[in-house]
Amino acid sequence: MLAMSAALNSTELAHAVGILRRGGLVAFPTETVYGLGARALDPVALARIFSAKGRPVNHPLIAHVLGEREARELAAAWSPLASRLASAFWPGPLTLVVPRAPHVPLELTGGGDSVGLRAPRHPIARALLEALGEPIAAPSANRYQTVSPTTAAHVVASLGDRVDLILDGGPCTEGIESTVVDVRGEVPVILRPGALDWVTLQTVAPTLLDSAVETAPARSEDDPHLSPGLDRRHYAPRTPLVVLSGPSELLAEASLRGERGQTVALLLVSPLADGIPAGGARVHVLGPDPVAYARGLFAKLHELDAAGVDVVLVEGVPRSPRWGAVRDRLRRASAEG
Repeated sequence: MLAMSAALNSTELAHAVGILRRGGLVAFPTETVYGLGARALDPVALARIFSAKGRPVNHPLIAHVLGEREARELAAAWSPLASRLASAFWPGPLTLVVPRAPHVPLELTGGGDSVGLRAPRHPIARALLEALGEPIAAPSANRYQTVSPTTAAHVVASLGDRVDLILDGGPCTEGIESTVVDVRGEVPVILRPGALDWVTLQTVAPTLLDSAVETAPARSEDDPHLSPGLDRRHYAPRTPLVVLSGPSELLAEASLRGERGQTVALLLVSPLADGIPAGGARVHVLGPDPVAYARGLFAKLHELDAAGVDVVLVEGVPRSPRWGAVRDRLRRASAEG
């Protein structure tokens, strides 16, 4: 395993490509989170991703491509809406779910008949795709259901020597996963909220359904999943995480736990007006802007895990469309296993 700098030279790039072509795993930065990459059309290499992450094989992987031309080669059908969305938001944090082309391995799709495709924006991800000349499957580079990595150090801590190579491109600029949109039907549906919010997507897809994840009918755990990130518990730190409705509830719970001798961290949208609760809880303010909050969320959860606090109490975030991805991640991170 070797970490590299963001200034990827031709020798380093050739080394990474060589590992991929031999069926190895390369972790690399995207604008959303770090991905655990393997050749998307190589079933043996894909199996290594599932093994490294401890991920169930019915959970699909996202295939990363350079753009629409490469994406169409993996799709059995490509709608005008898919073209409009790709034109507007690629490269960027949008994954489109389309019908799977016959040559796309079921190992990539979780056994289902659809495939998720994304054109990343990060220059290292794009350089890797260009040099390899084929799509790269890349779920988040961490153990299954744990907090997604937004730095190379997070990848090392989670996966260690399960990865053949780690390309270090610094912190991810978005800090939260891509938005996954199913464009197979007449009405597009958000399967996973992410870095690209519903309001922005509606400028191109006015009929887009929001919050589909929360209202979708229950599926058997053994069925192929339509998208990554649909487990009830996901993105979860080792430290117990509790979401509370507002500052008064947060202060009361922090004081109660402090009296029990627990070390408490508070994760806030805005500074507390009533001061810090008794017991000296650690206070972290991520801010009222949903984009900035999302960018810092996973990094802060990694930090609090390393700090060894007993519990993280989180102030509930606004229930507006722009906060959808953060609300989804907090809900799943706080769910009991």
